[in-house]
Amino acid sequence: MPQYENPWTIPNMLSMTRIGLAPVLGYLIIEEDFNIALGVFALAGLTDLLDGFIARNWANQKSALGSALDPLADKILISILYISLTYADLIPVPLTYLIISRDVMLIAAVFYVRYRTLPTPRTLAKYFNPCYATARLKPTFISKVNTAVQLILVAASLAAPVFNYADSIYLQMLWCFTAFTTAASAYSYYHYGRKTVQVIKGR
Repeated sequence: MPQYENPWTIPNMLSMTRIGLAPVLGYLIIEEDFNIALGVFALAGLTDLLDGFIARNWANQKSALGSALDPLADKILISILYISLTYADLIPVPLTYLIISRDVMLIAAVFYVRYRTLPTPRTLAKYFNPCYATARLKPTFISKVNTAVQLILVAASLAAPVFNYADSIYLQMLWCFTAFTTAASAYSYYHYGRKTVQVIKGR
């Protein structure tokens, strides 16, 4: 049986806030309002730091839903940012394609894990009920590094037109390093597979 838990925790609310800020950032980038976009991005980054800090330090704020919602919020934010920055000619198309492809595969894997860990009979109501926790996700170390690197590249790319270094060789080097960590992260999930999923048994 799945474990029943309260999904309305502060970290989960912060993750939802980050998801809500993603389209706002996309719009600001497309409109080339990079100064405001930098401020909104800093706010989104703050929600990411806070939800992790709260979940680690207050046991009643930690949830299985949060273990999936936090990285999902990161992936939605990163995907929209990279698509928008590519549209603005600040990030190359092949890099964005690599990142989006990896994230689509990981999101599909999360939905598959949710389906496989639900007790029978499996229903849509049970599948989409956030109160029933069936699995906890454990990101790999290289995946955590990759998320940090991707966000650093976003910050650097947002700041590039503001501080006039869009053609910097260091920015191009960061593109290459981001591509490497993204590929390594995708392989780590393929290699470790089931070790990144902890099935929750009912009380």
